[in-house]
Amino acid sequence: MVVGETIAGRYELKEVVGHGGMSTVYKAHDSLLERNVALKVLHQQYNEDEEFVERFKREARSVAQLQHPNIVTVIDRGEEDGRQYIVFEYIDGENLKELVVRKGRLDVRPALEIALEIARGLSFAHESGLVHRDVKPQNVLLNGDGGAKVTDFGIARSLEVERSMTQTGTVLGTSNYIAPEQAGGQPVDAHTDVYSLGIVLYEMLTGELPFPGDNFVAVAMKHIQEPSPSVLDTRGDVPLRVAEMIDRALEKDPGQRFPTMDAFADEIEANLDELERGEDGAVTMVVPAAQRLKPRTPRRRAVSRLPLLIGLLGALAIAAVVVGLLTLRGDSQSPSVGAQLSIAGVGAYDPYGDGAEHDNEAGKATDGNVLTFWPTEDYNSGLEGVKKAGVGLVLDASGVVQLSRITILTDTPGFRAEIRATNIQGGPTQKVSDNKVVGRTTRFQINQPAPKRFYVIWITKLTPGGHFAHVNEVRAFGKA
Repeated sequence: MVVGETIAGRYELKEVVGHGGMSTVYKAHDSLLERNVALKVLHQQYNEDEEFVERFKREARSVAQLQHPNIVTVIDRGEEDGRQYIVFEYIDGENLKELVVRKGRLDVRPALEIALEIARGLSFAHESGLVHRDVKPQNVLLNGDGGAKVTDFGIARSLEVERSMTQTGTVLGTSNYIAPEQAGGQPVDAHTDVYSLGIVLYEMLTGELPFPGDNFVAVAMKHIQEPSPSVLDTRGDVPLRVAEMIDRALEKDPGQRFPTMDAFADEIEANLDELERGEDGAVTMVVPAAQRLKPRTPRRRAVSRLPLLIGLLGALAIAAVVVGLLTLRGDSQSPSVGAQLSIAGVGAYDPYGDGAEHDNEAGKATDGNVLTFWPTEDYNSGLEGVKKAGVGLVLDASGVVQLSRITILTDTPGFRAEIRATNIQGGPTQKVSDNKVVGRTTRFQINQPAPKRFYVIWITKLTPGGHFAHVNEVRAFGKA
């Protein structure tokens, strides 16, 4: 099919607006109804597969039933000279990927508003029995008025899911947004779309992908094995509750993500409400208990026991390796190199005071929930006013470990702190990091001569004009 040709006696092809490994999308004019439409034509090699063509027709019929303001409507389906095509409503605007490339990171509010519209559309599809399986910004069309519409529900994805082991190039274009279970060839469900939307939201807020790579294997292995980075590692002004929401969506275990896309949408909406109540976009952090996110268990990078088989070529080998690595990876008793480690807040370190500092709340700094925190006492004149060199939070690694870094998240940025270590709780400590000002999220590189069991977040100065400090969440990582 070429520009200028008329399809089915009514669709005049005006221009090519999209081209992929499996299809070409044209802007066309419907002479019967006097309107523009989008016409997607499958490439010839796929039309020659009877099984796929039947599946294509069946899924096109299913998607045509999805009438929702955040889903691109399927208008028609047909065949012209042996070429299968689908007719969609035409959206006169750019796709979300083009917006992110053009603007870079988006402001928090518009990013959440777009994510909410995507989530509502996906939730409707899930309720109708369809899982998208290819949620990515290229499949989100923006109509110019701020509205977002999801397209390509299950149509092109049928080929990619069913035939990813024999068709090179079909999975490569979407591996940046692929869920761990999907990358490993495991069954997919609504949780898979939750993960992919989490990646899309991460990209909208940071302008970057959490797992960049040069090829499908490299990216898929990261999705399967590596802890997902926090959005706060790249952009510290993102509200903590938003960061925690993305963390939950990107859990490796589908059961640890939001139970449904509708639940994800509700949390996005709750974050937008928080922004409305906050000043200058700041989150109030006062959240009813019923709305608080489920605490997350620390994520560990699994160690694979199955080596990659060097020299195997083609997508069949690639997919087999990925599946093997997913299913055969072992549970090591010792921490994986560079992995996030389990660490627990067990008390306070207050050698210049009465020995106590909200000890019973120490566990809130490691409960996986950034909405809770360990607080210092309220010092009206600062630590200097009570002649304290510092006060600290004690973290227990449950055994001697060699750490590479500790990341601190707080909703009271501006205080100064350093990391100290010891093998005796309450005993003398050794400084193992630089002293620095703590922002919303701050990484401390650990420099220690020997493994230690206890690590102390040693606060040496409060925020100028502030009376207290909060440690909302602490994350520890093994020696790289």
